Amino acid sequence: MNERVRRRGADGGGVGALRMPDPTVGPVVSLVRRLAVALGALFATALIVWLSRDGYVDNNEDGSGISFLDALYYATVSLSTTGYGDIVPATEMTRLVTTIVITPLRLLFLIVLVGTTVELLTERSRQAFRITRWRSRVRDHTVVVGYGTKGRAAVDTLLGDGVDPSEIVVVDTDRTQLDAASALGLVTVTGNATRSSVLRVAGVQYASAIVIATNRDDTAVLVTLTARELAPKVTIVAAVRESENVHLLRQSGANSVIVSAETAGRLLGVATTTPSVVEVIEDLLTPDAGFAISERPVEESEVGGSPRHLPDIVLGVVRGNELVRVDSAAVDALERGDRLLYVRKATPADDD
Repeated sequence: MNERVRRRGADGGGVGALRMPDPTVGPVVSLVRRLAVALGALFATALIVWLSRDGYVDNNEDGSGISFLDALYYATVSLSTTGYGDIVPATEMTRLVTTIVITPLRLLFLIVLVGTTVELLTERSRQAFRITRWRSRVRDHTVVVGYGTKGRAAVDTLLGDGVDPSEIVVVDTDRTQLDAASALGLVTVTGNATRSSVLRVAGVQYASAIVIATNRDDTAVLVTLTARELAPKVTIVAAVRESENVHLLRQSGANSVIVSAETAGRLLGVATTTPSVVEVIEDLLTPDAGFAISERPVEESEVGGSPRHLPDIVLGVVRGNELVRVDSAAVDALERGDRLLYVRKATPADDD
């Protein structure tokens, strides 16, 4: 790989910025809820004062007594701790009510107002704490580089297979794409994944798999090289547009390479004559509906038998690190440690 390609692939990113997923409740909704609590405390206090108005003295009384507006005014100056002293509790009962009921409401009112301000000021510190805790706990997660069409489809498949959103880290340079990923509860890293510092922030050295779904083949090669250097044992799955670049990805350390353009082209060709075949393939690739391709270990009762005689529709046998077709003589007798690739029906949990 020449230096010009390396520089071009590395442009547009510096040290990664890790961000934990945002709360499911938006800031506007959270603010409205707090305002409702504050107003609720205010009107509750006003109602209490108005119901026990005979126990209050208005130093500016004109003979008409304490109205609800006066009670609302007293509640406002009392809860805000302004306390002008023009309306005061005069009887023992109203002073007891002020101590037992209105004082807690005053504290609630202040906590809501001050808490909103403090939360805004401490959001960065809270994010830093969450990031530190995440880094200390994250292990065996999946890093998805690129959150375009391919990256989103990969994440949807992982989530459909039951992977927890907190176990997926998305790396991209597009803020809009990362916001969409964060809305799903995914951890995001802003930066160019060709930089080792960005991948370290994503924790690739502790990851179980890396999905490389960039828009350029040369970028995919550089990301693969960098990831393989940081994590020699991690499983790397990469997508390329052109088949001529497959060997570059494999030489760079990718375990599996998917040619997106040619795969789509083959499906388009098949769809012209047998569109139902394409529907079945899409069904098999969608884990949350219909049928799906899955993998499981060989059971003890199946050892020595043929995969063609099992009740499951077996497509292949993984022996060691090699995939063997089901019609091969090498797998006429299943062995301990083999894994079966088979067609399974989507479970009710997958349909949720």
